[in-house]
Amino acid sequence: MKPAAKEKTKTFADYKSDARNWITLATGEYYPDILEDACELYKPVLVLFGQLLKSSESSNRLFLRIAEQTDGWMRVQLARVFRKYVSPETPVEMLKQKSKAQKICDEFGKGFRPIQKVQAAFLSRPLPDEALCAVLWEYKDRGKKGYDLTERFFSLFRSAFPDLQITGPERAGKDILLGQVFENYPKPDRPVDFVIYDDAKKKVLAIGLARYDSDRGGAQEDDRTGGYQNCANEILNYAKKCGLALPRFGGQCWGDT
Repeated sequence: MKPAAKEKTKTFADYKSDARNWITLATGEYYPDILEDACELYKPVLVLFGQLLKSSESSNRLFLRIAEQTDGWMRVQLARVFRKYVSPETPVEMLKQKSKAQKICDEFGKGFRPIQKVQAAFLSRPLPDEALCAVLWEYKDRGKKGYDLTERFFSLFRSAFPDLQITGPERAGKDILLGQVFENYPKPDRPVDFVIYDDAKKKVLAIGLARYDSDRGGAQEDDRTGGYQNCANEILNYAKKCGLALPRFGGQCWGDT
């Protein structure tokens, strides 16, 4: 009697023909259906921005006043409006950091659009400005689909493998640094999304990089798969050097098959 044929391990390449079925869990929202809700949500932001803009003597002062806002959500939205009107070259993530407001003014202030031009541009638009509200609406759930998928994976994994442990941010949160996982990892600040351990949490069984959401767009979306491949190769080379039995997957994301 012939022994049963060994089942071939699937690689990412095996899913290429029906990749469209794996890229997202939820559909988006239709335009212009979102405009009514977008204008209702962001009109208070634009009203407050207009008030701060009218009473500010310079673009630097406008930004510092935005940074003084105590409501975190409102401050972030005002910073996004500021970036559109005043300083599109300033990194959006930097604008969100309240503690760096003066540093931003020092480093980017010379490139801020003059306050008079900002005031004129703002007054040239209706209130609420449907176009700007639609742009801000795009930020509202950005990344949510990716977080939902990661959270679902954690839930399914724990259900299927109750004797194993998986750690990492299931939704938005700090990544795991490999320097915290391996004492002698050459790049201790290398971030990963989750780590799977045996039941005693003494042996690392797998290291994971979660799906990056399709609504991020631009260079971030294009670079992420390449970055994942480089990260995976780095981890696998470290595992090989140290004799760690980490699984090696095939396909574009995990290096050679």
